[in-house]
Amino acid sequence: MKTKSSIKFSAGFSRFMFYFGNIIIGIIFVSPLIWMISASLKPEAEIFANMNSIKTFFPSHASFANYAEVFTRMNLPQVFKNTLLYIALILVLDLLVNSMCGYALAKFDFKGKGLILNLVVALMVLPMEAIMLPLYIEMSQLNWVNTLMALVMPFVAKCFSIYMFRQFFCDVPDDLIEAAAIDGCSPAGTFFKIVVPISKTVYATVFILDFVAHWNDFMWPFLVMTGENKRTIQLAVQSFFGTQPVHYSAIMAALVISAIPMIIMFIFMQKYYVEGIASSGIKG
Repeated sequence: MKTKSSIKFSAGFSRFMFYFGNIIIGIIFVSPLIWMISASLKPEAEIFANMNSIKTFFPSHASFANYAEVFTRMNLPQVFKNTLLYIALILVLDLLVNSMCGYALAKFDFKGKGLILNLVVALMVLPMEAIMLPLYIEMSQLNWVNTLMALVMPFVAKCFSIYMFRQFFCDVPDDLIEAAAIDGCSPAGTFFKIVVPISKTVYATVFILDFVAHWNDFMWPFLVMTGENKRTIQLAVQSFFGTQPVHYSAIMAALVISAIPMIIMFIFMQKYYVEGIASSGIKG
């Protein structure tokens, strides 16, 4: 029979192994980022040296010369302005349109509701690559190529966002909505004044997922944005590969700069992200 001390030791050891295992896994996942930062501080000749050793994570002669080269070759203020502008427009329209769609599918009864919901779920598995060509042809026929419209309009309505909002709004008590209606609040007023303020977690989740997806998007901006002064951050980073010889040290510095906004955003919004995934992303 186990004594109290042995039970206490077993519980403490299990807790230690749990945290130790999580730390090891965390280090494995973050190691590429650490290596990228380290490589951005190295001269070109040292980037791929000692790849089989822990020394590869520690620059022997750290220098910010690579970052100076990035600022020289890349118009960072214009690039960040272009990227943030189109992402901001997408996020505002996405959060507004898709939350209203999700709310309608969760709380309203109308003909064809089940069919629409099934269609939304079915379209979630359709990859962007499958519709990229016809979508580009459509943008070309509308004369939207090399304009902000081509970057924004195709991504206003998103099936995954609609589904996330719908799953969250299903848990909003009907009594709350009925009480608002009794008090004379219109459906739109109920949504904006009552439902939206209590749905911060799902809004934050969709915000983070969309921000990361579009900040890292390369292929679609590459297709529709041909003007050099309209390049997004990923197109600007790609331009470093088009100049020979390719300086991987400068590329690593450019990648570190491009990752900073995402890291900052996730640090401050990770609480809402976890809560939003837990409350809306795994329910049936």
